[in-house]
Amino acid sequence: MKSTGEVMGISGRFPIAFAKSQLAAGVDLPKSGKIFLSVTARHKPAIVPLAARLAQLGYGLIATAGTAEGLRQAGIDVEIVQKLQEGHPNLLDYLANEDVQLIMNTPSGKGARTDEGRIRAACVSGDVPCITTIQAAHAVVAAMEALREEELAVQPLQERFASNKKLAAPVG
Repeated sequence: MKSTGEVMGISGRFPIAFAKSQLAAGVDLPKSGKIFLSVTARHKPAIVPLAARLAQLGYGLIATAGTAEGLRQAGIDVEIVQKLQEGHPNLLDYLANEDVQLIMNTPSGKGARTDEGRIRAACVSGDVPCITTIQAAHAVVAAMEALREEELAVQPLQERFASNKKLAAPVG
């Protein structure tokens, strides 16, 4: 089951609109810190350019061995962290110590007993954003970049759409 929120962000730029929607949903995108990356085999090629952009922004990257291998082959500096079943320290230890600020983990299994389920539960408990799709990862990275370029601004809908009489007129 996926939850859908009832939030909205408006901007002339998608990354800023997305950032506003995340803020409205209570997701605070980190401005610094460490980001954990662990993706399924089919997402490994897609995570490389995203990880490069995150590293360029100054985030520290940590990843499971399989994901880290692809990142290192691309010349991206990454710290390896053990999978949950491999022992300690693992991601749950990093979360407990507040040493990770964002998770990008595409699931390979279903249910709460999987590593992914345990990771998501720990993220909720620790108030750490957890991104579970590559599409969302693209949007998050773009939003994090955009937030460094411009401040969020608030504009009443009445002002934004005042010139469009069709939208401003009552329906009836």
